[in-house]
Amino acid sequence: MKFYAKTDIGNMREQNEDCVWAGELGNGAVAVILCDGMGGENAGEYASSKTVEFVRDRLLKGFRQDITRNQLRNLLLTSVTGANSYIYDESVSNRDKAGMGTTCVVGIVYNERAYLVNVGDSRCYFFYGDNMQQVTKDHTYIRNLIEKGIITYEESKTHPDRNKITKAIGVDTYLTPDYFELDVQNGDLLMFCSDGLSSYVEDEEIADVVSRTPVSKCCEQLIDYVNKHGGRDNVTVAVISV
Repeated sequence: MKFYAKTDIGNMREQNEDCVWAGELGNGAVAVILCDGMGGENAGEYASSKTVEFVRDRLLKGFRQDITRNQLRNLLLTSVTGANSYIYDESVSNRDKAGMGTTCVVGIVYNERAYLVNVGDSRCYFFYGDNMQQVTKDHTYIRNLIEKGIITYEESKTHPDRNKITKAIGVDTYLTPDYFELDVQNGDLLMFCSDGLSSYVEDEEIADVVSRTPVSKCCEQLIDYVNKHGGRDNVTVAVISV
């Protein structure tokens, strides 16, 4: 497997509140952790970077060669909920960091299977054959309105609450992340991104860039694409090529 990751401040932000890590856990397992922070001053940057650091350290410490599927699931979920407790405690004990939080999407690929956890609106897409599928589900106010039929997808693009997140790390005492598993095989691709990409580029455009770009250049090309079309937010992309 191969993996790549890149983050960029974009064209309009003064600081990058996104953070990403991609690396090997051992015995052929690969992981990606991607976060998009929120909060005043440097609090968003702190929340995202500390969450990535916390989850990375837990995964590296907890992964072992004979780990079972259920143990991998538990490792992912406890790592993310542990990060939630850490960030929440920091936010309530430090006035400068009050109200901070971060999205988080984490993936591990091991033994032809992908294990995924997400909180917020940072996403994971699955590319297999000529198909593209959004695996994770956004925890957003807009998604709830669309699912209830209150607004259409087109209306969501200009809705005043389109950036409102309904779930994030560090905001509440307790957190229940979403969890997914996928079978993967040689030639498949998992792409992780912050909403700096998905909010400003349609899925069809993402698929087009990925289909005509070498895997080693996917992150760079997707970031270049969104920056050339506005770059109104920090943007982060990571890929795992099976």
